[in-house]
Amino acid sequence: MLDRAVVDALFPSDLPEPSHWEEQYPPRGLGADAKVTRLGPSPTGFLHIGGLYVGMIDRDVASHSGGSYIVRVEDTDQAREVAGAVEQFTRAFEYFGIQPDEANSVGAYGPYHQSQREQIYLTYVRELLRSGDAYLCFATKEELADITARQQATKLPTGYYGRWAIWRDRTADDVAAALKAGLPYVVRFRSPGKAGERTSFVDAIRGPLEHEANRNDVVILKASDQSPRLPTYHFAHAVDDHLMRVNLVIRGEEWISSVPTHLQLFDALGFERVEYAHIAPLMKQQGGSRRKLSKRKDPEASVEYFIEAGYPAEAVQYYMRGLVNARLAELPLAEALSAPISLAECGVAGPLVDLVKLEDISADYVATLSGAEIISRVSSWAATYDPELVSVLESSRDEALAALQVERGPEVANPRKDLRKWSDFRTAYGFFFSSLFSLVTDRSDERLGGLPADLISAFAADFADGYLDVEDGQEWFGQIRELAGKHGFAPNPKEFKKNPDAYPGSIKEAAQLIRVALTGSNRSPDLHAVARTLGRDEVLRRVRALV
Repeated sequence: MLDRAVVDALFPSDLPEPSHWEEQYPPRGLGADAKVTRLGPSPTGFLHIGGLYVGMIDRDVASHSGGSYIVRVEDTDQAREVAGAVEQFTRAFEYFGIQPDEANSVGAYGPYHQSQREQIYLTYVRELLRSGDAYLCFATKEELADITARQQATKLPTGYYGRWAIWRDRTADDVAAALKAGLPYVVRFRSPGKAGERTSFVDAIRGPLEHEANRNDVVILKASDQSPRLPTYHFAHAVDDHLMRVNLVIRGEEWISSVPTHLQLFDALGFERVEYAHIAPLMKQQGGSRRKLSKRKDPEASVEYFIEAGYPAEAVQYYMRGLVNARLAELPLAEALSAPISLAECGVAGPLVDLVKLEDISADYVATLSGAEIISRVSSWAATYDPELVSVLESSRDEALAALQVERGPEVANPRKDLRKWSDFRTAYGFFFSSLFSLVTDRSDERLGGLPADLISAFAADFADGYLDVEDGQEWFGQIRELAGKHGFAPNPKEFKKNPDAYPGSIKEAAQLIRVALTGSNRSPDLHAVARTLGRDEVLRRVRALV
């Protein structure tokens, strides 16, 4: 163990003692059952939907227990930081309504960016060096690579431990010589673990677990020739969770193998251990197998995918809460959003992310909203992703409200559900707005079903010349039925199927011609309702484009 004076000389002379930080960040004084949770996104990439999933659980557990939910940006790996990632975290949390209680400049236990907590970490690194629970390691990259190669050649577990830890038991004179020579060093934790030892702990989701004890002398402070002097994740999270008074860490199951290391650090630092809850990862069905949802392979793995598409936040939250606790998927949406999540009911098999199911939930939710609410929500989304649509909705608000009433409203038994996300608005309702609609003028357009051009022209001309803008749907459709007979269409699909050479099509094809002219699509809401919403002048303008 190094002499205290030698250790202290490695750090700034005004570096506070641990007591300073303990006083600055005192116990929170919350109720006995209160949970303080935290999410630690790394700005080395954009937020995975799994991060939103965990954040939702963090916030729910903290709020229902009377605790606090923290977002702490873990930005110690500054070389890999992606510009704009932190702003994207904030945007995602706001969009989905899971803003933290403490983050950035809000909260008494900050800073909430690890890169701004250098002095705190140095205090506790110095403390471990003073106690001999850590040591200086001057091993070069070449030496470490050689150690790994020799371990692999003899089929031994790789790592820096036992006889392979070449600086663990070096003399004070050796360390002094290396320091005098100005050699760069890292600080390593002196692991108390031995080969063959096991560690037991209780997981809040999985119950009692046992794992191989950590025997690696992990790096806790990065190289001395770097500035700022930042710790590794293992050490930073132990110090931060203690000082922020976090008592429940919810994270992915891939971190289970790190628990033995983390518990050793808590013990060496004299901190009370936190409780861990390791959740199963979100999965995707691929053929006959399941795999983890991957940002490299799956666009829906990114939170931005859902924001850009404009999925309603409530629908996504409801769906994800059902993945956490299956019972919540059986409740009405409003009830499920307010019901508490239970860690005891979390499964240990990764739940499948099914976009079809999510879109069904989303469609059901949107169908419950008023036209005014939909316009407001679409406009908010479009302000970023479709500015033209914003101006259309502002200038044509009455038309938009009328369009949203077609086959919708409390009096409709089975309302339209073709609006699943805000980006669907153009496709589902864009044809109602003349500024967004492109007239169908090409009589060879495949949407017109391959009917002869002269027949299309004649049918459209007759329809426009005799058009009746009547309220009764049957009477309105009678115009199409009468013209279909006049122009040689079969009275029904059955007759056309019997003798296809005798007719250009059936009444179905005749109606489709008008449908395409009015909506630009082979599928649309009730044609009479569409025509009444568009109004006589717009109907005639669109139909005459085919003449």
